[in-house]
Amino acid sequence: MLKLLLSASFFLAAVCTSFLAFGDTMDLRLHKAAATGDVAAIRQLLRDGAPIEARDAVGATALLVATHGNKVEAARALIEAGADVNAKDDIQDSPYLYAGARGYLDILKMTLAHGADLKSINRYGGTALIPASERGHVETVDTLIKAGVDVDHVNRLGWTALIEAVILGDGGPRHVQIVKLLIDAGANVNLADNDGVTPLRHARSRGYAGIVTLLAAVGAT
Repeated sequence: MLKLLLSASFFLAAVCTSFLAFGDTMDLRLHKAAATGDVAAIRQLLRDGAPIEARDAVGATALLVATHGNKVEAARALIEAGADVNAKDDIQDSPYLYAGARGYLDILKMTLAHGADLKSINRYGGTALIPASERGHVETVDTLIKAGVDVDHVNRLGWTALIEAVILGDGGPRHVQIVKLLIDAGANVNLADNDGVTPLRHARSRGYAGIVTLLAAVGAT
């Protein structure tokens, strides 16, 4: 009886070990397919049972890996298969937040259509709108505003999307457009940073005439 029990235990252990090894291999292959945009491989791996929410060494799902490379069709295949657009990695990036920050508009729109959490925040405590504004992604900013992201959200640095568009932007046409979009969306133009400096004062100190004109026209101080 003891021999039978031991044999059964060894058999179960071997099966479990094989299953885990297979699972690890499937995870790795799914992430590689996502990184290279191999849609056919993604679909086959999912049919074969690859776990869609498996994480890599930095906590990223296959969907986040696809988003990192702006692999639109790979992201589409994963999202349509039920991948979580809000799943965060170890540094608090999610497919939704990363697509917004990088201006990957096609993927962003897919995440918005599949349950993106508009209130989710990145490691700096900011919404997707804040880095999008800073980096000059005009269409992305417009999309996020229309989706309903809070235009006056303040991150851990004490900055709103409007403040970041001014102090981290270049004052050029894209950032002027973004400031106008934020103003038109009802952003508080007098909401100052942690040092009490308003967007208008920041714009004036940098010589951003186009932004100064927009802010002054709506009564900014």
